[in-house]
Amino acid sequence: MDSEGLERGIEELKLQEKGEVHALALGQLQVTSFSELVNDVSLHFQIIRFPKQIYVWVGYNSAKLGHMYAAATTRPNNMVSVTSILGVASDNTGSGIANRLVLKTGLNIILACNIPKNSPMLEIEAEKILVQKLISLGYTNSRLGGTSL
Repeated sequence: MDSEGLERGIEELKLQEKGEVHALALGQLQVTSFSELVNDVSLHFQIIRFPKQIYVWVGYNSAKLGHMYAAATTRPNNMVSVTSILGVASDNTGSGIANRLVLKTGLNIILACNIPKNSPMLEIEAEKILVQKLISLGYTNSRLGGTSL
């Protein structure tokens, strides 16, 4: 790659900073990272938008990966299926979030969730913040049945 091509590539890779939100776009891959303070604890979020799926990480007070879930619609009746990829299957913190994100976005979801097991209110707040961000990024289904992607 010549220097002009490298400079052009660097110019295409832009970092936009708005408060605590960092967004990075490269081709069809979009990365958004942000943090929120909820009930005196820090919740950290990272959303990576691929062409046909979304990877979401939600962290609680640290950068640990936590439990990971994959969720997608299944045939023949478009029901949502969720499976645990990493972590103990009995700890379902985050599986409900992954399920509802598939319904809201219409896309496959990979969710890594590091929220304590016995904190349902924190899980609800994290999901609320996450859905608001997905709506503001235009990643959710429109009310008319199409996607706003």
